Amino acid sequence: MQVTFIGAAREVTGSMHMLATDSDRILLDCGMFQGRRKESAAKNRVIPFDPGIITNIVLSHAHIDHSGRLPVLTKNGFNGRIFCTRPTEGACKYMLPDAGHIQESDAAYLNYKTVRGALAEMRKSRKARKISNRKLEEIKRMLKKGPHNLDDGVIQGYINQFNLNGIEPLYTAEDARQALDYFDGVPYRYEASIGKGMTCKFYDAGHILGSAITIVKTRENGRLVTICFSGDIGRFDKPILKDPTLEFEADDTEVDLMLLESTYGNRVHEPVADLKGRLEEVLAETLNRGGTVLIPAFAFGRTQALLYVLHELYNENAVPRVPVYVDSPLATNLTQVFGEHPEVYDEETHDTFLEKGQNPFAFKQMKFVKSVEESIELNKQNAPQIIIAASGMIEAGRILHHLRYKIHDPKNTILLVGYMAQHTLGRRIQDQGLAYAESGRKGDVPMVKILGKEYPLRARVVKIGGFSAHADKNEMLRFLKKSNLKVKKIALIHGEEEQSLPFADELRSDGYKVTVPRRGESIELSGFLRERE
Repeated sequence: MQVTFIGAAREVTGSMHMLATDSDRILLDCGMFQGRRKESAAKNRVIPFDPGIITNIVLSHAHIDHSGRLPVLTKNGFNGRIFCTRPTEGACKYMLPDAGHIQESDAAYLNYKTVRGALAEMRKSRKARKISNRKLEEIKRMLKKGPHNLDDGVIQGYINQFNLNGIEPLYTAEDARQALDYFDGVPYRYEASIGKGMTCKFYDAGHILGSAITIVKTRENGRLVTICFSGDIGRFDKPILKDPTLEFEADDTEVDLMLLESTYGNRVHEPVADLKGRLEEVLAETLNRGGTVLIPAFAFGRTQALLYVLHELYNENAVPRVPVYVDSPLATNLTQVFGEHPEVYDEETHDTFLEKGQNPFAFKQMKFVKSVEESIELNKQNAPQIIIAASGMIEAGRILHHLRYKIHDPKNTILLVGYMAQHTLGRRIQDQGLAYAESGRKGDVPMVKILGKEYPLRARVVKIGGFSAHADKNEMLRFLKKSNLKVKKIALIHGEEEQSLPFADELRSDGYKVTVPRRGESIELSGFLRERE
């Protein structure tokens, strides 16, 4: 067997790895690259193999950096099945069409800017060599249907007429809906056949609803070979979900190669026990000075964890009970998916909410924002409030528009509760905002570009790392050392080099054989299997 690391190798996003045997090619994840817009868009359009050669796909969980390119494969010749847990299948029913819609919207907006720029260039005054504001507004009205909607037909007409470089979406929402027909949701600990003499079995990873650690078994020259794909490992003792699995079935414990995530391989999170206290502190401080707490959060997992803790704080009268707005249609749908799978909740969630007849993710002051018009109205409010909006890394979605209205006011707080990949807007806000705070908020105010315009970052930036759904260094070590898995070799994936390389050194000092593969690199299992014999 050969394992090839196609994505999330010495980087965090774009999870994709191929297991190849004489008879089958199995893909582990098919995720989207995220980061610098142009760079990630270019990488996402390159599939370095014919999708038709893939026998089946094993999906660890529904996050877009693990699932987001599945529609690219299904619309370009993939004819197999996509195996995942049932909650992951339920989540993908909403997440993939939403990703397709974002692809369409981003392409439409870029095409609008291209046409607007071309028309503005044509209508410049010869004397002043610039276009008047009146003419520019006329162009904008020509290209729109009302104040908020683009006229795609008119825009495409101009692209064709002037032979402009238009952008095609990576895939559409309809492409994504068609991809859902390829899914096979199976229960945890059920052995599914994924190839000739090859099986997979899912164990709870504790990362997000439905996330899985996958055990893949096959035979190589008559010998049983076992691969463990960690997916993303969750934290221990956090709210809502059960902890990552430590007790595997006896015939799954001898692991020849583990593909282990290393997102936080060189960092330690704030203790889970301190999460509620830290959130209470930030909320009280901001709300009492009349500000808004703006929280960019992943629609799946992070939003529900925030709602859970906010519900607890409101029940305890620990913070002012201001309105809480979840401004993400996707988060609304995914919270419903959470409600459909109480079987994966931990005991604390049952004790705190379910046995009292309460929904962990709904309370009187909380409202799901559905329409664009409702979202816009939030920005006109000056009263203290809490807004949770997509996307988590601040690369797209309604969070961008809230930032445009809130980022300049020092009474507001931008609360970061998740990982911000390099080259994302979220990472720039995090780095510049925290550096400005460390300087005592003195000197030049940092400037941040949002949707092509620069804004002063006067809002306070606070990061609470404990909300991360990823295990930190100590928790990954706990998973390795406390589980009953006997691991022969580890390939560290899903981590930037500043995380994965130090983690590799630490694991080697503990006696593990470790490699940190680069994108495109392959491991031939037969080589080190012979070493064992």
